Amino acid sequence: MEAARRATPADVDALAALVTAEHHELAPQRGGALWVAAAPPASPERLLAALADARALVLAGTIDDVVLGVAIARVVHAPGVGAVAIIDDLFVDTEAREVGIGAALIAEVVTWARDIGCVGVDATVLPGNRPAKNFFEAHGLVARAITVHRRIDNSPSS
Repeated sequence: MEAARRATPADVDALAALVTAEHHELAPQRGGALWVAAAPPASPERLLAALADARALVLAGTIDDVVLGVAIARVVHAPGVGAVAIIDDLFVDTEAREVGIGAALIAEVVTWARDIGCVGVDATVLPGNRPAKNFFEAHGLVARAITVHRRIDNSPSS
């Protein structure tokens, strides 16, 4: 049975491996290299710190107690708006997708955000990642901003 539960220190190595897999999957996508460079590291130390942080949530997505998914969220306070939960990572092992782990993870994030008084939940989806966009939209997250970018070639002219 698929489920999402709060992670424990015993889950840290499995969760770090999943975040590493997420970074490897996203890096070659359009905008992925920049996202990975700016993303929090996929390290056990980061996960242990998040576990100890009252403003963060670390979840393990499981099937029969085997960790196959991860969600990491944190709270930011926007002046004049209120608290917003930011999903930094939400990833399910490729072999375990479309069986309900991701749905369980997002449901837990939304419940946590509601329980602590957040006014919303944000996540980033890379352009062209239609499966991720569709997943988030199916769970009530819709685009409210689009980040645009222009690459500047700073190499010397010949």
